[in-house]
This record gives sequence, structure tokens and C-alpha cells, in this order.
Amino acid sequence: MNNRAKRFLGVSAYAIAMAYLEAVVVVYLRALLGLTDITDVDVSLGPYGLMEIGREAATITMLAAVGWMAGRHWKERWAYGLFAFGFWDVFYYIWLRVLLSWPESLMGWDLLFLIPLPWWGPVLAPALIAVLICVAAVMAVVRMERGQRLGITPLRVAIAFGGALLALYVFMSDAIHALLAGPVDWDTLRPTPFRWPLFLVALVLMALPTLTATWPKRLIPTFSLTPGK
Repeated sequence: MNNRAKRFLGVSAYAIAMAYLEAVVVVYLRALLGLTDITDVDVSLGPYGLMEIGREAATITMLAAVGWMAGRHWKERWAYGLFAFGFWDVFYYIWLRVLLSWPESLMGWDLLFLIPLPWWGPVLAPALIAVLICVAAVMAVVRMERGQRLGITPLRVAIAFGGALLALYVFMSDAIHALLAGPVDWDTLRPTPFRWPLFLVALVLMALPTLTATWPKRLIPTFSLTPGK
């Protein structure tokens, strides 16, 4: 097993364990809130809301930290950190399925995040982004270890960033509109139907420049015409 595989294996183990921990927290929250069924879209966290925001921030910090330790320079650290995040997100839902038999399907709704505003959406939506992040991160590391520069250009960055902002808008659109309309009771705010066409546009805008920039170039062997070389 080469060093790259060992690093990815270590980061994967950490992300899976972290995902289990996050899923267990959901089990504890359900018990504290007296829930008999998990319907995260309709849950009011009450006094635990601020603690949940802090826990989410701590989770992101820990995933970024393991990426920092796995990488040898800043680009690799970004790649491993993003891989940890994507792998954690996928296994978070896998562990919830194991522990709570939820979600019943990939189209089940979830309260995805609370920072900076509440995010809502079907589980499939963040799962697609997580898979994209993992694939791009692995390809980026492979490409860099081959001595090939990442194909990062201002245009690709702008397109991917625009897609990310559009995806964030889709997830947070109900919270954004409610906030702009005036004082919001976050405990009673509920999402409207998910904007799949807009999300798919965002996913394509993120995927095309990202995969183009990270796809490892084919190594072409060179041959010398000098005898003995």
C-alpha cells in the first residue's frame, strides 16, 4: 500500500468514525426532545439550537484539521480536508439509516445545516455534492502526486464558485426570503418544495470545471533515441 492510499485510508477511518458520532448525537437529541419519529424538517431544537450550531462548527473544524494533517502542502491539505467532509457526509446518512432506519429513501427531507441560516433539502441533494467532492479530491491528489499541476483557472474557479453559491441559495432560499421579509420565528419556519431544476444547474456548474481541473492527465512515456539511455 503506497503512502497516498494510507493517507486516504486514515482520513476515511476518521470520517466514518466522526459520522457515527454525529449520528449518535441525533439519537440523543431525539431522546431529549421526546421525539418518537425522526422528521428533522419539523423539529424545533429549542434550547439546544445554539449548541447545535457550535457542534456543527466544531465538526467542520475537526474535519479540516485532519485534512491539514494528512496533506503535505496547502493544495493537498485542501483536497484531504474536502475528502474528509464529503466522506463524513455520506456516512452520516448511512449511520442514521443503521441506527434509526432513516432516511427511508434518498428523497427524504432533512434539516441539513444551521450555519449561517437553516438549510433544507432531500438527502439526495447533499449526497450528490458529497460524492462529487470525494471524487474530485481523490483525482486532485493523484494528479499532484504525478507531478501534474491542477488545471485551476480564474474562469473555472468563477464557474464552480457560482455553482456553489447557487446550490447554497437553493438550500437556504426559504430562510433567506423569510429573513428579508422581517423578524423570523426559526422554530416554526418550514421549507417549500425543493427547486430541483435550479439545483441540477448548480451541480453541473460545480462539476464540470472541478472535474476538468482535477482529472489526472494521462502519462505518456518518453523514449530516448540515444543508445544506452
